[in-house]
Amino acid sequence: MPSGDVLLLVDEDGRVVEWGRPAEELFGRPAEEAVGRSLGALLRATAMDAGHPHAGPPGAVSVRIEPVLRGASVLWRVCATGDPALSRQDVAVLRTVFARAPLQLLVLDRRLRVVRMSAAFGTARGARAGSPLGRHFTEVYDLDRPEEEAEVARRVLESGEPVLDRIVRGPGTPERRGYRSRSVCYFRLEDSGGDTLGLVTSAVDVTDREKARDRLDLMEQVRARVGQVPNVGLVSRELVDAVVPALADTAVVEMVDDVVRGEEPPKVPVHQDLPLRRAAFRGRLSAYPVGEVRPLPPGTPFADVLADATARLVPIDEHALWLAADPVRADAILGSGAHSLIVAPLTLRDHALGVVSFYREQDREPFDEDDLRVASAVCAHAALCIENARQYMREWIIASTLQRRLLPGQPAGRPTVEVSRLHQAGPEGGGAWSDAIALPGARTALVVGDVAGRGVVAAITMGLVRTALHTLAALDLPPDELLARLSETAGRLAAASAALPQLDSEPLDIGCAIAVYDPVDLTCTIARAGLPEPVAVLPDGTPAILAAPSGPLLSGPADAPFPATTVGLPAGSTLAMATTSFAERVLAPSAPLRPLLDGAAARSLPEVCDAIGSAFAASGASDETVMLLARTVALPADRVMTRALPAGAEAAPIARAAARRQLEAWGVAEETAFTTELIVSELVGNAVRHGAPPLRLRLILEQMLTCEVSDGAAGAPHVQHARTVDENGRGLFIVAGIADQWGVRRRARGKTVWAQQPLGAPSDGR
Repeated sequence: MPSGDVLLLVDEDGRVVEWGRPAEELFGRPAEEAVGRSLGALLRATAMDAGHPHAGPPGAVSVRIEPVLRGASVLWRVCATGDPALSRQDVAVLRTVFARAPLQLLVLDRRLRVVRMSAAFGTARGARAGSPLGRHFTEVYDLDRPEEEAEVARRVLESGEPVLDRIVRGPGTPERRGYRSRSVCYFRLEDSGGDTLGLVTSAVDVTDREKARDRLDLMEQVRARVGQVPNVGLVSRELVDAVVPALADTAVVEMVDDVVRGEEPPKVPVHQDLPLRRAAFRGRLSAYPVGEVRPLPPGTPFADVLADATARLVPIDEHALWLAADPVRADAILGSGAHSLIVAPLTLRDHALGVVSFYREQDREPFDEDDLRVASAVCAHAALCIENARQYMREWIIASTLQRRLLPGQPAGRPTVEVSRLHQAGPEGGGAWSDAIALPGARTALVVGDVAGRGVVAAITMGLVRTALHTLAALDLPPDELLARLSETAGRLAAASAALPQLDSEPLDIGCAIAVYDPVDLTCTIARAGLPEPVAVLPDGTPAILAAPSGPLLSGPADAPFPATTVGLPAGSTLAMATTSFAERVLAPSAPLRPLLDGAAARSLPEVCDAIGSAFAASGASDETVMLLARTVALPADRVMTRALPAGAEAAPIARAAARRQLEAWGVAEETAFTTELIVSELVGNAVRHGAPPLRLRLILEQMLTCEVSDGAAGAPHVQHARTVDENGRGLFIVAGIADQWGVRRRARGKTVWAQQPLGAPSDGR
């Protein structure tokens, strides 16, 4: 303290008459608390407050006491004589720091009350009015969490460990709304003997630095959170969630409606009647509901942004002319207390995707140019994510539409098998499918397939493979041979795709499983190419895995074998076939949804499918997968006629007579019966001439009338076009002309030649 400073005046009774500014700083008490009090009592109270009852006042200095005559009274003036422990240089440094340094310095006593402050503190923003001397330091500043700061200061006072660069926030000033940030340090103050006197705190306004850091953090958050899901609507919601409240109190995203639907965005400037869809909103008050489509009124900053693709910083004044152009929006803006607005475009390569509005409300400080640059950068990143999502959605729409067109509808009912399918669509489209294909002899081919991949390429490949499968199935090939032919087709498709430079994709893996159910023999023949084994639930509820060796994927090695297995399958059994995801959750013995399948015998197939589908969706699985359920039915015995035939020429008349009697018993129309007799005669005659015993005739009446002639020879017949002078060669030519369809089915020993035709009206009117 400088020599000669007048500390105080004391009257003859020892009461304080005057208490100068140096005394306030020395004793930590303002003049209003000292004047009129006994100096002795005041010094004792000050010593007790400092925690040293016998040590005297804190910061003691050498003083000079001299009498002063004032009227008839004698007063005693107490003046500082200087501190001999401090050099003149030390005094100059302390005076400069407290008087001129920009640091906001406070000296606190042991009770964290202010005993001295720097000049910078008195002019600091955020300091409360009135003298801070003698007040608790948390009362000096407006702090967000004063109790927390007091606890930090007490810890420093007790431990002696300083706290450096602690960021403390508080409200702004009337001149500048918003929050203020300070970097605060706490140091313990000790005397030469090591006794604790209090604390020294310093504070520096770092509001601009912290705002810059917050802007960088915001950009990192936007890059991390926006664009995670390739969906325009979800990207818009991610955007408003990322910027509120970090940048704005309210954010609104309005998208060009064509963009939301996956179409090409228009070029800037856009037509003033262009409809925009409110895609996302977050904040206090919304003018229009999310999803509403409407054009932007001309003359508003929102429409202007889409005219020149330039972001704008717009002050909000209730008398602004642009508010009158959209009264509904104006009411929402003014009702929310918004006072500052940024309107930024969502544009990419001169194409308009939409517009984003950022609002600040109430006590938050208005946007500035730095905020405008941040908002523009945020929208630039969001525009790129939205364009990627739009491209993805466009491909997804095409792939999904194509897949729906290529997938089969609900299979037509057949008396011998009831079919129900479950298709879990993936988020990106794919190539999973199932089929139920009617085969001759009342048999049904049950098929499940999966083209691994996504998008248009997978959907097209699925359609091509499924078309090839139906074509090959019409040849009545056994499942193992059918898969072998299908594998050759898949190989050719892969080679053709690889030759197209525009298809930059990996070769697609194709899996397939085929089960052919015979309702006459009550058997099921299974062949697999990579997909899981089917599971059957027998009529008594017993589950059984239909073990069948798996061949490679259809896109695997050429000429690979696909072993087939034939198992008995009684009527009333439930056969389940699935792609991998459904198989893992439903078909596997320990699968979580396996109990729903095991109880299938007592429930209808639609009920089983609904239960499994609901549970599968609730499990959170999102990949595309297919499951096919089939309940077997035996063909009634009276719908099948089987007759063994001799190997000689008499076989044909015997077969015709047996067929005639059976057709009459079934009530088949005369025209159909006549045609069937001719077919029977030609097929049996061909087997006698070119086949080998044993010979057998079988007629099957289901939705079609099927005639089958089996023999022991392996060679397959073929149609010959006989000349007029030829005595032979017309048999199969005639059959091909009068039958709806005919073919050859190989067996383990021999073959079966079949022909089928539609049923005419019953001859007895049934």
